[in-house]
Amino acid sequence: MARQHPDWKPELLRKHREQIGLTLEDTGEKLREIAERHGFNIAANFQTIWGHEKGSVYPGPHYRRAYCRLYRRNEAQLGFRRALPGEDAPVESAAVQLPTPRVQTHDEQPQAVRQALSSIREGTDDVDIEGFRNRVVDAWRRRTSGVATDGPTVVLVGGFAGSGKSEFAKFLGGLTGWPILDKDSLTRPLVDQLLIALGGEAHDRISDLYREKVRPLEYRCLMEAAWDNVDCGISTILDAPFVSEFSQADWMLRFQNRCLLKAGLRCNHLGRMRS
Repeated sequence: MARQHPDWKPELLRKHREQIGLTLEDTGEKLREIAERHGFNIAANFQTIWGHEKGSVYPGPHYRRAYCRLYRRNEAQLGFRRALPGEDAPVESAAVQLPTPRVQTHDEQPQAVRQALSSIREGTDDVDIEGFRNRVVDAWRRRTSGVATDGPTVVLVGGFAGSGKSEFAKFLGGLTGWPILDKDSLTRPLVDQLLIALGGEAHDRISDLYREKVRPLEYRCLMEAAWDNVDCGISTILDAPFVSEFSQADWMLRFQNRCLLKAGLRCNHLGRMRS
């Protein structure tokens, strides 16, 4: 999306919405009123507006026109594109009654999130939908409270087979709530079939074929999945032997350098090697 619209600044939509005291649902209602009045083809809801403001979905032409009328700004002023020479005048306002601007208090913010989640319905009768909403709100509170400012953490838990690394990774995950990426869970079905396709045995983890042709790809998949989490600000626990990696100073240095590229990211490696 960024490649298609390099000058797009989606955060400006949220800025203009908050300046006039609108919630996501209020904005959807106002946009639908504008669409009905002017013949725009949109079905605005809070999920769509959230996607526009987060930058995951670029608004179509009817949405952009409706936004311009709602906020009394042209497309450049709302960050949809670069301004043209001399383009600084606001557009004509639509006849939409807006609420009195006010600042949303800290106590009201979780309620606003709950209201946004109210459209989620159970997929089956045994789903505790309210419990799910509570978990989402709690996770949102922790991420937006400003308490944790050091960035995500990556923990490597390694050791020989039977050393207890998986149990320790689960213990750590239970304490922190951080997701666990287990190498075998992520890659074993593919690795077994790849070994067979290369003329080896499915459960082989000691041959030259495995060490030279398969293992590097296996660990690359694990690490790439971890970096995907980190890019989203999510701390991650990696559960794999890492026996070779922990003994290679150059590998550890590359790992630490990769961590340093992720602003403020802390990286740890924990061994669980039992003789």
